Amino acid sequence: MTTQQPDTQAKKSGLSNIILIIGLSILLCGEAYYGYRLRQNSIEKEQIKEDYSMVNNITFGLFSVNQWRDKISEVVNRQVTDFKMTAKQKKELQKEVENQLHGLVSKTFAQINKPQKSLKGKLTKFAVKQFVDPKKIQAQVPSFAKTIITKINSPASTKRLKSIATSKLNQLEQETYDSTEVANDAVIKYISKKYHVADPVEFNDRINTRLAFINKATYNSSLAMLACVVVALGLWLIMRKHVRLHTTLFVMSLLFAFVLLVVGTTAPIIEVDARIHALNFSILGEKIAFENQVLFYQSKSIIGIIEVLIKQPKPDSVVIGALLLLFVIILPILRLTAKGIHILANDRIRKNGVLRYLAFESGKWDMADVMVVGILMTYIGLNGILKSQLSNLEIHNDVLNTMTENNTALQPGYFVFVGYVVYAIILSVILKRITPNDTII
Repeated sequence: MTTQQPDTQAKKSGLSNIILIIGLSILLCGEAYYGYRLRQNSIEKEQIKEDYSMVNNITFGLFSVNQWRDKISEVVNRQVTDFKMTAKQKKELQKEVENQLHGLVSKTFAQINKPQKSLKGKLTKFAVKQFVDPKKIQAQVPSFAKTIITKINSPASTKRLKSIATSKLNQLEQETYDSTEVANDAVIKYISKKYHVADPVEFNDRINTRLAFINKATYNSSLAMLACVVVALGLWLIMRKHVRLHTTLFVMSLLFAFVLLVVGTTAPIIEVDARIHALNFSILGEKIAFENQVLFYQSKSIIGIIEVLIKQPKPDSVVIGALLLLFVIILPILRLTAKGIHILANDRIRKNGVLRYLAFESGKWDMADVMVVGILMTYIGLNGILKSQLSNLEIHNDVLNTMTENNTALQPGYFVFVGYVVYAIILSVILKRITPNDTII
């Protein structure tokens, strides 16, 4: 009877462990799936925004001679095509023509009335004095001016003048260009082929819709991951008195932490996006606008930051990158592994000094929590600098109106990494409580 009771308890314990493993495995698969979706969505978002920043880069917009040429030419062409002289303009132009004609008549008679030495000059002077009255000529100037203005405003003359102006403008357009034209054409061909769009305007519309969807999906995935971890932690409260299940529960909890660490270090943690949202000004009574001019864009994960540092030519950057790799990624993995081995191993292996140190005392060398604070401080400082600099570009008056936009933000990868840090601390506390006799004194 006594022998059967332990056997029954062992069977119940084994069955409970199996059920617990199955349940937590399903939950772990859910966390891993959402982590995978978060990672994939983050990669897609990063690629899309890189393409977006390339297409809308200020080099191909506000700083492009070609863009200015096209926009100004469009305005001038429209002004020339739609030009029609008003009554007021006709009156002012007629007055100007009259002044010119009066001056011309006066100069002509003054030239004729000068002393003439040649016979031809003397005969001309005599004939003019006898047959031409300067006052009558001057009196006819207004009618001459009116005739000229009427002729200028005739449909044929207007068409001819517009044609001359347009041809000169087209010639000026052909002579005005910069070196970005080839690069801009290559970019447009690239996005047209990749995204199946006709032009940058269609690309921007489609991408903005897609980015909104990806942002929502990414944050939902990160929340789902953290929810899975919270559920796993909740099981500790429920099963805190079921000692025989602690080993299984702890090992599975370590796997949850490992997934958080992988996703938190590979997904983007911060995104820097500064742009001129709109620049509007008036020329010839019409508005010229530049929109979504990207000044700077960059998105990095912890792995990405480490990779950039290690690839730098400066030794100090390489050292910093190597230290981050060691204390933010490698050491946390070693700590999780050591905790798992410690909880599963026999007493002889548990007494190994290196294993016990990694499992219980190496937390002071783990820089993951420091990284969390460092990223947050970097974000606060960088965001403040960008806001200050962009505010200097804000101009609002009757001629020029500019609006800047700062989309710098912490990304879901950061919150997942924060979740890992908090979760890892909780697991360390749990390990010390379920193995009170194994800690280093």
